[in-house]
Amino acid sequence: MHRSVRPSRVAAAARCGAVMGGLAMLVAPVRADSASRLTPLLDAAAQRLQVAEPVAAYKWNQHGAIEDPARVQQELAELGDEADAEHVDRDYVTRIFGDQIGATEAIEYSRFADWKLNPASAPADSPDLSASRSAIDAFNRTMLTQISANWNLLHSPECAAQRDAARSGVIRARQLDGLYQKALSSATQSYCQQ
Repeated sequence: MHRSVRPSRVAAAARCGAVMGGLAMLVAPVRADSASRLTPLLDAAAQRLQVAEPVAAYKWNQHGAIEDPARVQQELAELGDEADAEHVDRDYVTRIFGDQIGATEAIEYSRFADWKLNPASAPADSPDLSASRSAIDAFNRTMLTQISANWNLLHSPECAAQRDAARSGVIRARQLDGLYQKALSSATQSYCQQ
C-alpha cells in the first residue's frame, strides 16, 4: 500500500528545492560580452545581491530583523583584515562592501513590503542561512580578488566608463529587474576613486 504524501509537504519541498537550485545558479558567471575588465567584479556584486532572496525568506519566516549591525561590523572587520593581507586599502574595501550590504538590505526590505502587502506571495519555507552565508563569503572573496587585480583601473579616469559598461552587461546578461538594477548601481557607486 502506498502512503499518500500531503500536498503541502510536496509544495514546501518543491519551494525549498527551487531556492537551493537558485543559489546554485548564482555561481555561474556571466559570459563577458562587454569589453570591461570590471565585468567579473560587477558580476560577483550582482550575484551577491541575488542572495538577498533566500536571506529575506529566512528572516521573514523567523520573524527576524533585516538589519543586523553586529554582523555587519563583524563582516566589515573581516573584509578589512583580508584587504590588509592583500595589501589593498582597508577603508576603500570596507566602503565598497558597506555599499553592497546596504543595497542587499534594500532588496530585503522590498521583499518584506511585497510579502506584507500580499501574504499569499510570502515564502512558506526557507533554507538555513548557512548556504546563503557560504555563497556570500565566496562572492566576497571573488570581489576582493577582483578589486586587487583591478586596483589601478578602479583608481583611474577610465573607471567610471568601465564600471558602467560592466554594469550594463551584467544587467543584460542576468536580466536584472528594476529593483536589482537600482541595487547594483547603489552597491557599485563607490568603486571609482581618483
